[in-house]
Amino acid sequence: MGDDENATRRRLGHTQQGHDLSDTTQETGMDHRDLRLLDDDALERSSIVANSDMNRERRLPAYRRELGVDVLALLRGADRVVRWLDLCCGTANALFEAAHALGDRAEIVGVDLVGYFAGPPRPPGLRLVTASVTSWAPDAAFDLITCVHGLHYVGDKLGVIARAASWLTDDGLFAANFDVRSVRSVRGVRGADGAPAGRRLTAALRANGLDYDARNRRVSRRGRKEIDLRWSYLGADDRAGPNYTGQAAVVSYYAVG
Repeated sequence: MGDDENATRRRLGHTQQGHDLSDTTQETGMDHRDLRLLDDDALERSSIVANSDMNRERRLPAYRRELGVDVLALLRGADRVVRWLDLCCGTANALFEAAHALGDRAEIVGVDLVGYFAGPPRPPGLRLVTASVTSWAPDAAFDLITCVHGLHYVGDKLGVIARAASWLTDDGLFAANFDVRSVRSVRGVRGADGAPAGRRLTAALRANGLDYDARNRRVSRRGRKEIDLRWSYLGADDRAGPNYTGQAAVVSYYAVG
């Protein structure tokens, strides 16, 4: 992991060990025992995170429908070899389609925690990685980075968003489904009570050069940028119940400086 990656994770308060919330009850009126926040290791063992129902077998049309991105049109518009990274790629059916359509004009990487990929055989330009998107890092920049409904099951959602923005080429595009209501603050801000971060988070995203589409619940960024949100990840709750998709999802808790 490089120096830039370490700096980003420090700014975002990334943790692999969870967070002791025993000092938050007096400040917020919340009982930390009710929260039962999970660290990354525990969360990734959760049956909610290993969900096989949430659009995991999607194909290329889903990216236009869910993210407003025509993957093939965007990648074909370049006059050089292009690189596409799909985080939480599921079975990677769409990546196989794109690899066959684009041939040696594209390098495509899919990352998924479960690793239940379609195939073989795999086209030469396609690489599939079984890993957590909160810890995996690429070795080169990408022209397109997508995440279709994957952030719903990630603990440090803001950390993944920030890291993805830093992996873009100068004119690259990042697009992901993201619901600001899945992020809660529990201390460090006057009146923080574990309610959805809402407008405070939306303002922070936009102040850092990220676009947030509240109607479609999408976050995006054009061009590489180091993001400094100053929201420190505390842990996640996998018992929050269904989100706007109707599927059970993960709520993430942050301290806000």
